[in-house]
Formats: sequence, structure tokens, C-alpha cells
Amino acid sequence: MAQDIKVPTLPESVSDATVAAWHKKPGESVKRDENLVDIETDKVVLEVVAPNDGILESIIKPQGSTVGRDEVIGIFTVSEVAIQQETTKSMPEATNLAATAGPISPTVRRMMAEHDVTQNAIAGSGKNGRVTKEDVLKAIKDSEKSEPKPSTASVHIPAIEGGRENKRVPMTRLRARIAERLVQAQQTAAILTTFNEFNMKPVMDLRAKYKDQFEKTHGVRLGFMSFFTLSVIEALKRFPAVNASIEGADIIYHNYYDIGIAVSSPRGLVVPIIRNANTLNAAQLEKQIAEFGQKAKEGNLSLEEMTGGTFTISNGGVFGSLMSTPILNPPQSGILGLHKIEDRPVVENGAVVIRPMMYAAFSYDHRIIDGSESVRFLVTIKEMIEDPARLLLGV
Repeated sequence: MAQDIKVPTLPESVSDATVAAWHKKPGESVKRDENLVDIETDKVVLEVVAPNDGILESIIKPQGSTVGRDEVIGIFTVSEVAIQQETTKSMPEATNLAATAGPISPTVRRMMAEHDVTQNAIAGSGKNGRVTKEDVLKAIKDSEKSEPKPSTASVHIPAIEGGRENKRVPMTRLRARIAERLVQAQQTAAILTTFNEFNMKPVMDLRAKYKDQFEKTHGVRLGFMSFFTLSVIEALKRFPAVNASIEGADIIYHNYYDIGIAVSSPRGLVVPIIRNANTLNAAQLEKQIAEFGQKAKEGNLSLEEMTGGTFTISNGGVFGSLMSTPILNPPQSGILGLHKIEDRPVVENGAVVIRPMMYAAFSYDHRIIDGSESVRFLVTIKEMIEDPARLLLGV
């Protein structure tokens, strides 16, 4: 029985997508829920899995093709055995390792393929021997440990003869979209950046005092991002223009606070959105941020999770950045750039002391945010970070 393989449902804001990669060739047998093809939008990669056991009959849209929602991209033939199973609802005993161990999720299968790990080399710890992400990560680490380490002796590097070759590859839709939006931001917004520095000692002392109890109570680690997110929300309440956006000749003031947190993924920088962040406490924010980070690493962020946002926080400090000028994420009017924490000499009460300091940069759209507003906005965040009690008191 033949079935159409279609492009999955796309959000209204996404008109088309690209066939990123076919994982099966015509004529190859496929297991139920096995990934057939990756469909790439400008934000996420969607996996199209086999609806049942069968054979990939034909590929209508090859890799690199531009496709629309619900468009047929291939033909799939369900196996006779699968048809009988659907008809009789029988559960025959599995005859191979994959069936015995239970189906493997598309995410786990992709991790195994990327790191060249076979299922035979993994002992599944999940239900009914199912292979989990943790099993794959453990297998990868064990493999790395078993690999011979390079010798520290000097190595002779032969001269390269005629090795000056170029490799041309098309941009991914995500990278092309990032490039388009960055150019759009530069061309349409009047971007300026104001800088300040934060004394991180109060927050670091507070975190050191309560981090163990916080993790025991809430089941999540206490990081710095919840402090910055709460501080940003308080500053946005005091300076509504920073939480606004321009639409034509109008200024749209948002009465909600959807905060984007820039995180790194294998496909590039992505910005998932914490909806109604002003209604969440520190523990809820930390859980949401940790979940976004894990999803970004696995490529499982949904389009809905990366759509919208009224303000963005980007932390280049995790990569060692000491100073940068973050660029706006249109149509937002502001973005906060955080940087590396370094011990530096500062003057307190007439004496030079060493403190953990961080440079912070606030880029803003000067069309609707005045210079004085931008400075006071960043100073408000500085005051909250340097005296966290203000976050509880709202002062």
C-alpha cells in the first residue's frame, strides 16, 4: 500500500522550506518511526519519519529542493507484514535487535549517526532495553577514552603540494535567515550601544550561599541568567519604550514581557523565547533556560519556541568575550549583551579592591529610545545586579 510522504505542517509565518537531507535511498527498507528526511526552515529542522515498516519507493523532491506545506516529497510503500499487523492488531515477537530493544527516537538516532555509534555497541537502559540519549552519550565518551592519544613528540608535517582548494557549500536556511535579519537590522534601525560594568560579587555571594539549597528545593541549578532576566524585566517596566517596537509609522508598546535568550546550537545561534517571563520566579526561569539550552543542543527547538519576543539577552561571556556590541533582533528595539567575568581593581570607599567585574552592553534603536533612557535602563539593571535585594523590594 503506497502512501505519500508530505512536508509537515508549517506555521503560518513560514511559507516554504528546504529538503535538507534524505536519510534513505529509493528501494531501501525502513522501520516505523525511522527518520526519512530532514526539512529545514529558517529556524528549525523538522524530521519526517516513516509512518510504518516498509520501503521508500521514490524521492520526488531531492535534497536542496524548495517545498511548501503539505507538498508531496516522496512515496512510501507499507510492508505486507505491517499491513497485517495493523489489521489484526497482533504483536508478533521481535526478531531483530532493534525491535527487541524498542524503537529509537529520531533524536537518538541522529546522535548515533553523527558520532558513528552503532546500536550493537550500546546497552539500552530505558524501558524494555530502549536506547536513550544518556546511553549514546556514555558510548561516545567510552569511545573517546579508548582512542589512542596523540604523541607529544614532534611531528613532521610534509609540505602541501597543490592543496589550495576551495569548498563551496550552500548556506543553510538558518544561516541565510540570520544573515538577512542582521542586514535588515543594520539598514532599518538607528543602532547605538551604551556600556557599563557590573560588580558581580553580590550576586556571586548570594548564589554561593543558596545554590545547594536552591538545587535541592527546585531540582535545577541556580545560575546568573535568572538574576539578569529578572533585572531586565524590572528595567523594562520602568522604560516601556525599550519593550516596544516600530511598525510602519506607529510605535507598538507591548504590555507583556517575552524575553529571548540567545543560545548556541550546532546549526548556529538561536533565540528561544520565555513567554510572560514577568510571571515566573527564579526557579521557573532557570528551568526554562536549561530546557532551551538542552533542546538547542539536540536540535529540538520548535518554531513556536523561537517566534516573537520583545527583548533579547545574549551572553557572549560563556565563550570568553570581554566586550562586544550586540546587534538588534528585529523588530525588537533593545538587546543586552553580557560578557566574561574578570577580577579587576576597582575603587570602593577610597580604597582599591579586587572585584569580579563584567562589562555589559545595551544596543538600542535610537529612533524610539533616547540616549538618556538607554543609559538609565542599563543603570537600572546594574543597580539590581549589584544589590539583588532590590529585585524583591521593587526599588
